[in-house]
Amino acid sequence: MDLTILRMTFILLTTAATNHFRPFHLPQFYAVLFGVLLGLMGVLFEMRLRRSSLKRLIGAVVGSLVGILCAYLIALVLSGTNIEPRSQSFLQVALLLILTYLGMVIGAKKGDLLNLQAMGGLFGAERSAPRDIKVLDTSVIIDGRIADICEAGFLDGTLLAPQFMLRELQQIADSADSLKRNRGRRGLDILQRIQKMPHVDTQIVEDDFPHVPDVDMKLIELAKRYQAKIVTNDFNLNKVAQLQKVQVLNINLLANALKPIVLPGEAMRVFILKEGKEHSQGVAYLDDGTMVVVDNARRMISRTINITVTSVLQTTAGKMIFGRYDAESGGSERERGRYSNQSMAANGPTRPQGGGRPGQQRPQGRYRSVD
Repeated sequence: MDLTILRMTFILLTTAATNHFRPFHLPQFYAVLFGVLLGLMGVLFEMRLRRSSLKRLIGAVVGSLVGILCAYLIALVLSGTNIEPRSQSFLQVALLLILTYLGMVIGAKKGDLLNLQAMGGLFGAERSAPRDIKVLDTSVIIDGRIADICEAGFLDGTLLAPQFMLRELQQIADSADSLKRNRGRRGLDILQRIQKMPHVDTQIVEDDFPHVPDVDMKLIELAKRYQAKIVTNDFNLNKVAQLQKVQVLNINLLANALKPIVLPGEAMRVFILKEGKEHSQGVAYLDDGTMVVVDNARRMISRTINITVTSVLQTTAGKMIFGRYDAESGGSERERGRYSNQSMAANGPTRPQGGGRPGQQRPQGRYRSVD
């Protein structure tokens, strides 16, 4: 109630002021109308500012002051030219409005990155809602899966791409090695794809740490400055960041968590792709890239067989499944096949289920392997 009275008083004061001074030689009616509109604009602006954080307000004030200072300096330069006074006045007012507006908008946008608690004193009491800021690593951008995760909506908040990381990415893209060059260009394309997503706030920050030579350590220092998390799939950076008490989002750990759970004793059907390191071992891969090591399956290369899971090994690099191929079960299947062929030769050809010519066998499907 008190705030409403204060707002009405402000509108009445602006109306009385415009009625008394008659700006631009306006008639009394238009002067009063101009005062009411001016008061309403002030009230609406005040209502909008009340919902802004202290960081945005400080950024907007600093940005507007910088814009006014730039406009004043340019006006001094224009006053020494031969431009006619009316055009000169127009340019000065236009530059003042434009630069003040740009400074206010840009300052409010960048004000969210301020760390007021580090300043202490009056600003240290600011307890705004914590923003979820994440720092992108070079490895996770080159990997490319981060774009699909962002597109699916599993990453929110602000994604920071530091300038020193972009320089490293550009150096990889300019490498003489064709493989590194393609990886660097892929990383730039992935970052551009993330920037075009409307629901993802991606910012390029200029913060650098000249006294820190290593890029990984710079990422950790940047994450500490903004109280952010590091998004990476680099194993070493993950360990070092955890030692520095910096939270890490590892894409590889997320991918491993989304893989299907396999328990010992379950039956699986896999395609043996190649031989293993040990004697009589065969190696297969699931559709998600998980390696399956199968005992007694070396002679079954390029075949799809049924195996029994014996154990599952979870490592930092991923998951490995160990299984066993029952040779006796495979032999009994061949015996049943041989008996059915002898029976068909003795009794004549039979029509297979589902139609087709007599003696025609349906081709069996085969799982495609993912290497």
